[in-house]
Formats: sequence, structure tokens, C-alpha cells
Amino acid sequence: MQKGQQTDLRQMISDYMENGFLENIIDMYRHDVTLYRLIGELIQDERVRVRLGVTALVEELKKIDPDHVILAQEHLLPLLHHADAVVRGDAANLVGIVGDNTSLHHLKALMEDENGNVRIIAHEAVQQLESDSA
Repeated sequence: MQKGQQTDLRQMISDYMENGFLENIIDMYRHDVTLYRLIGELIQDERVRVRLGVTALVEELKKIDPDHVILAQEHLLPLLHHADAVVRGDAANLVGIVGDNTSLHHLKALMEDENGNVRIIAHEAVQQLESDSA
């Protein structure tokens, strides 16, 4: 997929999120696993409804497509070092939802973040991962 097409697709998905068409987006992800590469971009959207929608999307995909939701992780891990604390926190939350134990050390490092909200989110994500693996 070319860069322009990817940008158009990301824009369409984020607009659908903003308008509450989550079910449509879930269907798109279930039929095209290459869309997981957009999760990292979508969680950086300035619109709160889009970011909330991405969280709901990943939560739902974790239930109905657990074999593929891990594909989002490689696009989220770099965001744990993002300059914006909101992006770091949202990414930490999503990494926790994805639930892959290999990300545990990344989340534990965020428990020392300069931002208190990021520390709380990272702590909760670590607790979730540790309880899921117990």
C-alpha cells in the first residue's frame, strides 16, 4: 500500500471512530490484519473520541481476534517514549490490553515516568499482565 493510500485509510478509520462506527472498523480489522499497523498512528489522533475508539477496538479485537491483536504491539512500543505524556499513557494502556508478556519490561520502565498519570497507567498495565500470566 502506498503512503497516500495509507494516509487516506487512516483518515477514514479515524473519521469512522469519531462518528461511532466501531462495529464497521472491527469488521475491517477482522478481514484485513495489515490494518493493525495503523493502531499506533490512530492512538495519536488529537480527537478524544478517536483515541477512546482505538482503545475499544483493541479491547474487542483482543476478545474476538486474539491471534492477531499482537500485531499492534510493534507499532505501540515506540510510542512508550513519545514526547507527549497522553500518547505514552494511551500506548501503555493498549500494550497492557494486547497482553503480551514480552512487553512487561517496557511497561515497568514507564512506572518511573516523569508524568504521574503515565506512571499510574503503566502500573495498572503491569498488574494486568502479571495477573493474566499467573
